Amino acid sequence: MRAYIIRRLLLIIPTLFIVSLIIFTSIRLIPGSVVDYIVSSYEFQTKADLATVRHELGLDKPMLEQYGIWMGQIIVHGNMGKSMIDQSTVVEDLKARWPVTVELGILALIFAQLISIPIGIYSAIRQDSIGDFFARSFAILAISIPNFFLATLVIVFPSIWWHYMPSIKLIEFTKDPLGNLQMFVIPAIVLGISMAGLTMRMTRTMMLEVLRQDYIRTAWAKGLKERVVVLRHALKNALLPIITIIGSQIPLLVGGSVIIENIFQLPGMGQLFINAISKRDYTVVSSVVLLYAVAIVFINLLTDLTYGMLDPRVHYN
Repeated sequence: MRAYIIRRLLLIIPTLFIVSLIIFTSIRLIPGSVVDYIVSSYEFQTKADLATVRHELGLDKPMLEQYGIWMGQIIVHGNMGKSMIDQSTVVEDLKARWPVTVELGILALIFAQLISIPIGIYSAIRQDSIGDFFARSFAILAISIPNFFLATLVIVFPSIWWHYMPSIKLIEFTKDPLGNLQMFVIPAIVLGISMAGLTMRMTRTMMLEVLRQDYIRTAWAKGLKERVVVLRHALKNALLPIITIIGSQIPLLVGGSVIIENIFQLPGMGQLFINAISKRDYTVVSSVVLLYAVAIVFINLLTDLTYGMLDPRVHYN
């Protein structure tokens, strides 16, 4: 396993290099630039103004040189540079915002598994029952409804019917844990529902496949309790594909958090990302996406390593 982990870690280096290069280039291909945004606040706009701002931001240098400077700051100094709009340090902005994104993602992931796996198991062991029908219908509905649409409904209808609006001021967990959880629970549920639908269907499918195996029939014949047969024998062997699905949903979780944070006004990295795109703040956008890429790569590695913990038959070469 040690050799496998080392190979995967070494593979991360070229992967992140390619991702960073794509990020750095693609954001500059979007129509409009940070120079246009800054100069738009000037009373008079001339070509000299544009040239001055481009020079101050270092955008008059070749793109490859700009990329080298940015990556050099990250590799050598651990510094992602400064915002081109307000000159704030990107690392400090990310430090202030990443706990919000991580908390939202963890709560959404927990909620998704708390409803998807139990309902998926019930749907499998009660196949073709009324409960199975409603469970499958809920799974399809959860997959079909976009989370941004559901989030909009959650905000609009309670405000119309009960004059209730979620808090838009961040409540820190260290100061008020209960208030913090109350603030995050609705966004986490909205974000987790779409994940729950896909996991629920996979759980049901794999449980049905495993429950038809000979060793499960032997366990029933030995008179074991249903709870023991289902949880100890069937679920354990059905978990590998379920873990794969959960791991593959992490990018969707990351992308969904960007939208949900902006709808519920949560000051996380997603909100920072959208604000930076609207202002064409190249440094902030590139840094946030690169950080997301790093997180996804390491989560995928962790997902692969989980296979060996769940199934001793899995060997890493």
